Amino acid sequence: MRTLQRTFLAFCLFASTMATPTGKNLALQAVSQGAHLFSTNFVKNVAKEEPGNLICSPLSANIALSMAADGAVGATEAQFKDVLKLPATKPQTLEGYQNLIDKLNNVENVTLKLANKIFIGKIFPVKPEYKHDLETYYRSDIQSVDFAKGDEAANTVNTWCKEKTNNRIDSIISPADVDPNTALILANAVYFKGKWANEFDPKATTDRPFHIDANTVREVPTMYRKGNYKYAELPEYDAKCIELPYANKEVSMVIILPNKIDGLAALTDKLEEVSAECSTRLAQTYEREVRVFLPKFKTESKLNLGNTLSQKMGLDKPFSNSAEFGGISDIPLKISKVVQKAFIEVNEEGSEAAAVTGVEMVNYSIIVPTQDPEEFHIDRPFAYGVINSKPQEESYVTLFIGFVTKLN
Repeated sequence: MRTLQRTFLAFCLFASTMATPTGKNLALQAVSQGAHLFSTNFVKNVAKEEPGNLICSPLSANIALSMAADGAVGATEAQFKDVLKLPATKPQTLEGYQNLIDKLNNVENVTLKLANKIFIGKIFPVKPEYKHDLETYYRSDIQSVDFAKGDEAANTVNTWCKEKTNNRIDSIISPADVDPNTALILANAVYFKGKWANEFDPKATTDRPFHIDANTVREVPTMYRKGNYKYAELPEYDAKCIELPYANKEVSMVIILPNKIDGLAALTDKLEEVSAECSTRLAQTYEREVRVFLPKFKTESKLNLGNTLSQKMGLDKPFSNSAEFGGISDIPLKISKVVQKAFIEVNEEGSEAAAVTGVEMVNYSIIVPTQDPEEFHIDRPFAYGVINSKPQEESYVTLFIGFVTKLN
């Protein structure tokens, strides 16, 4: 009986206020739209497993899983297509991701770098066609690793993640995560850093109350700025939203704030609908003068995504003994672990965020009229997303999504 082989997919992502231009072709539009649909479903399910403050990168998870999907066949491939919302044909999928990665790596006024890499067990046979796809379409480097030497192998992967995330993610796997049966690790890293289009004045930052719940209030450093922003009420969801652009205005942070202190849970349950309505309203409105009160915050998350993907999102086939990854190797493979680490910091200058995801596989508005300045006082639990959008090209990519429920 053949020994089961394992493949570990690792994803490193770092972001800090960024912008992303997008292409004009149908393949890119199809991939971008699919990634956006995946992102809201992904985050809604992750939030159920991870109460409290959360930061995650749907983009990092999507790219990493799509690299695994490229080697899937049969029912396994069909599940990947359904969950990741991939284009109908493989050529369109590959072209779309190639264009997305190239566009993300050519952004002006902010720093955004996306990198992929495949770490292959030194004696594990990977098909040349799969290597070609990753090198050509995912711009992936390839490196041979001796997974029997756990410390050395983990250090190799973690050093790459650290370098690609500007030292924000220093490790994604431990020596215990690999052994002689590990076949390969697919890694995705995104680094993002940028400034607000209009920075907050540090002199205006002062301690203000933040309502953690109906009975708990804490004084936290809160930034303040009065300026022109896109702002919209969402009465059907008892919430409101605002768009805070970065220096490249194709990238922005969108904040969705419930009207009630305990309203975040209800928004999370309807995240797809709320996000869609928020996007529509913001696209339809003009900027208007708003007084913005935004707490400074820093969040780190480590997510074990295997159960979320397989049990909650319907991607169970790749984790089972009946997984089909014949496009990667003739030796049977299955995913055994998916891990993501993420980080974000928001301050007066801008935002910085990072995420790393790992997957292990084993062988077996309405226009608002001019009036007094609106007030957007973020003094209770809220949701946020770092979004890259270009409506004229029908491109919309969610880089990070998170929730802030408490502040120290």
